[in-house]
Amino acid sequence: MQTNYLAVDLGATSGRTVLATFDGQQILMREFTRFDNPQLPLGGHLFWDLGHLYNEIIKALQQVKAEGIELESIGIDTWGCDFAFFGDDGQLLGLPYCYRDAHTDGAMERFFADKLPQLEVYERTGIQFMPFNSLFQLDTLRRAGCVALKNACKILFIPDALIYMLTGEAVCEFTVASTSQMLNPVTGDLDNGLLRSLGLKREQFGRLVQPGTKVGALTPQVQEATGLKAIPVVTVGSHDTASAVAAVPATDGHFAYLSCGTWSLLGVESPAPIINADSFAENFTNEGGLDGTTRFLKNITGLWIFEQCRREWKNNGTDAALPADVNALNALCLQSSCQSLINPDDPRFAHPASMTAAICEFLTETGQPLPASPADFVRIIFRSLAARYAEVVGILRRLTSVDIQRLHVIGGGSRNGYLMQFAADALQMPVIAGPQEGTALGNALVQVRTAGLASSLSEMRRIIESSIELKTYLPQ
Repeated sequence: MQTNYLAVDLGATSGRTVLATFDGQQILMREFTRFDNPQLPLGGHLFWDLGHLYNEIIKALQQVKAEGIELESIGIDTWGCDFAFFGDDGQLLGLPYCYRDAHTDGAMERFFADKLPQLEVYERTGIQFMPFNSLFQLDTLRRAGCVALKNACKILFIPDALIYMLTGEAVCEFTVASTSQMLNPVTGDLDNGLLRSLGLKREQFGRLVQPGTKVGALTPQVQEATGLKAIPVVTVGSHDTASAVAAVPATDGHFAYLSCGTWSLLGVESPAPIINADSFAENFTNEGGLDGTTRFLKNITGLWIFEQCRREWKNNGTDAALPADVNALNALCLQSSCQSLINPDDPRFAHPASMTAAICEFLTETGQPLPASPADFVRIIFRSLAARYAEVVGILRRLTSVDIQRLHVIGGGSRNGYLMQFAADALQMPVIAGPQEGTALGNALVQVRTAGLASSLSEMRRIIESSIELKTYLPQ
């Protein structure tokens, strides 16, 4: 008997819905719809169009009805940290701020200066310090007198906000809440001391739930708009990396994982949070995973740098002389012998006016040869990412007891064979690429397990192994 699940997978540049069909042994994934998720420049800030994302989910559900598909459930995963405000009448209060908005520049320093010291914040949360973490976003908005925040009855992270819009049920899913730097991994809930520092109350956030919770069903209004029945909505690993890591096809614990896309998230699975002086000094994060696991990882700037260069070349007309196909563009790295390297995590690469200029500025400051062509830029970016992966794996070996023998790469970046080979060479160990659609696959498998058709995380990974093909890159 086949069962069907809709995985809504929303990234920071695009979103899609994926229809997952499970026959009891294997899972078949079919991209159902795809759409842009543009950042909206408005009033001097960057926002997300949450209504657009909600409407795209509605359109996907209308297509489900048109094709006569019977769904068991719906699950939603998104990026972390960002949130939406709702009034006491249930209406959305303004647009959610985008984490790339520059208004949080300097936010961490302001918070540490007059709220809580940095070490105490880390001891309470175990989360890597980044200026766009929800803690600092909310403090920035409070200082700016944000009207939506002042009037918010509910503050919901992006996947929780969409669940609320679909079901009317307000929840705070554990894995996405863990990215906020407001969740205490020891208590397993939002930290009251940090909330007080923001002038907020715990009841403004939804009830805390774990992945695999049946939150509610589509509201009568959504049912009418789509023609569907009261289909259950299930919390998955609502933070996209939690869903992606759930899809790592590993049969033992001797691995590190890399969720490779706009961001590179590199880490290991730990049975408990690792919060100590060394993890604080290295700025590692402890995010919630499935089955009580902790994703002990480092958030690294990823293919964002490449994507921004590509966009810049398109805007200035350089791309007229470049391959239109992204795989052919990736292959330009073979036409270069440039040995220059950047630090992908340098703050100048977060949101520069010109990414190519930022790269040249870094290389000039560090006394390295400048790129003379797009091929040089591509090679610099890929080799720099690979070098950073090797550096972080070395730190993981020092901070944890995991015997790392290979790197599993999941997400869209696993399709980039040139980056994968650079990584294998830098790490001097095998790199296993796939699944490419790891986030949507993990999302769907949590729904399968919630339906009672898989018993554990290891059983989910057995299903993955029988459903996908992997490619292994060996050091050269």
